Amino acid sequence: MAVFYRLYQDNRSNSTHPGEWYARAVHTGTVDIDGLAEEMQANCTVKRADIVAVLSELVETMQRHLQMSHRVKLDRLGTFKIGMSTKPAASPEEFTAGQNVKSVHILFQPETKIEKDKTRVRALLTGCKVQELPKNAVSTALDDVEETA
Repeated sequence: MAVFYRLYQDNRSNSTHPGEWYARAVHTGTVDIDGLAEEMQANCTVKRADIVAVLSELVETMQRHLQMSHRVKLDRLGTFKIGMSTKPAASPEEFTAGQNVKSVHILFQPETKIEKDKTRVRALLTGCKVQELPKNAVSTALDDVEETA
C-alpha cells in the first residue's frame, strides 16, 4: 500500500519558485463509518452493528465535549479541539462574539511517536510510503486498493 501523488508545476505569477515541480496527494476513494465497521468486524469478534453504534455515539459525545470547550484525546490517534477565527476590536469592551467571531473550526493534532532513530512520526503515518500515481490510472489505483483490502 502506498499514498499516491501527482506532480504539478508552479505556474503562479507571484511565486518565488516559478516553473518548479511539486507533488500533491491523490485520494482514490473514501471510506465511511459503515465501511470501517465492515472491515473491523472481519478483524475482530465485535459485530458491525455494535461498531457502528459505538462510533456513532463517539461522534455525538465528542461534539458535546468539544462544544463545552474540552479537548478530546483519543489515545493512539490524537487530540481534537475547537479553534476560532476572529476580527479585531479596538478595545476589549468593543469585542463581542456576534460581531468579532468569524467562524469556529475543528483542530486535530495527531499523536506523535518517537522512533528508534529519535525522529518524530505522527501515529497515523508510521510506515507510510508514497508513490507516483501512474498517468491516467485513477481507476487502476482504485482496483489495486480494492484487491488489497
